Amino acid sequence: MRDLDHSAAAGKERRIIANDTVGPPHSEPASNRGLADATAGILDGRQRNEEYFKLRRLILEHGLLDRQYAYYAVKVAVAFALLIASAVILVVVDSLWVQMLNAALMAVGFGQFAFLGHDSGHRQVFRSMKRNDMLMMLAALVTGMAPSWWQEKHIKHHVSPNQIGHDGDIEVSVFAFTHEQALESWGVARFFVRHQAFWFYPMLMLTSYSLLFAGIVFLARPKGVKHPVLEPIVVATAIAAYLALVFAFLPFWHGVLFIVVHRALTGLHLGSVFAPNHKGMPILGPDTELDHLRQQVLTSRNVIPNPVVDYMYGGLNYQIEHHLFPNMPRNQLKDARPVIKAFCADHGVPYHETGFWRSNQEILSYLHAVSAPLRQNRRKPMSSLDRLAGGPPLPEQRPRYAFF
Repeated sequence: MRDLDHSAAAGKERRIIANDTVGPPHSEPASNRGLADATAGILDGRQRNEEYFKLRRLILEHGLLDRQYAYYAVKVAVAFALLIASAVILVVVDSLWVQMLNAALMAVGFGQFAFLGHDSGHRQVFRSMKRNDMLMMLAALVTGMAPSWWQEKHIKHHVSPNQIGHDGDIEVSVFAFTHEQALESWGVARFFVRHQAFWFYPMLMLTSYSLLFAGIVFLARPKGVKHPVLEPIVVATAIAAYLALVFAFLPFWHGVLFIVVHRALTGLHLGSVFAPNHKGMPILGPDTELDHLRQQVLTSRNVIPNPVVDYMYGGLNYQIEHHLFPNMPRNQLKDARPVIKAFCADHGVPYHETGFWRSNQEILSYLHAVSAPLRQNRRKPMSSLDRLAGGPPLPEQRPRYAFF
């Protein structure tokens, strides 16, 4: 009976990948084989869970889950300083070109408040849930993002990252993360999916609007809203104050341009931070059963740290550490990195970390490879992205499923 249970568990472990290409051929950490090799031959679920708890004990021994009040006090002060500086420039300077640069400054400020909202949502800042919620509301008062919507969406993502049917972050109409999603796309979305590697960064510029309007739609239905009275007031106040500040001190069309540039850069900033976390890493089937340690590590990518990356990414470049311990304060992630990296090496769990440019190369290569079936109706030589993905020149015949 024990052998039968072991065989069944092993069988479940091998039902990992939902599509036949999870990554570009050159990207071994994001390949089916790498993931299958990492999980094959593992013993029972009890032992795997014990591995995670062993790692947690190591983290606790190092004091890496201790609250960091002074650190976050500085972070809040710096975020406010950026916001106030941007507001002052908006009020006192008449030059359009200076205001376009100011839009970039305000985008960085909004990003810092978004990261503070993220950290408080994960209970990284305070032990008290109420105080964390207050900080989330403060972040929402700046960004306009609805806290309850973000928490509901983000918790599901953390439980089952990169798992089809469970993680909404890989179910986006204008992008495909599996061949199946690419083939099922239609209409205008199919056009964008076909060329998604080219459209990826321009589409990220819409991230700010997407986050804002998705939250508003969520608040329109009271179910699931933690603070059904306060949250709509906070979001409405944030939007009204933002529009009033811009149009009170800038000519109308200058104000419109400022908003367009600011929102585009905010979206590009946040989207470029979120994308390397999991895009181009293994996609799991809906019935996949992996232990917590392996699902979090195998589906996540770290971006090699430096002071600029740490600041602009809000600590999310330590994505593996964050997913294993979501309530770990941001400034502790860098100290957890060598502990977790060594633990993964000792237990045969692939730990994928790469540089800023390489991470973006992996994402584009992956997106291009996934959407390849939709481009097989084009008669053209191999593109630079085809070469990047390591694929052959595209066939000339037009497949029956192409709509364009």
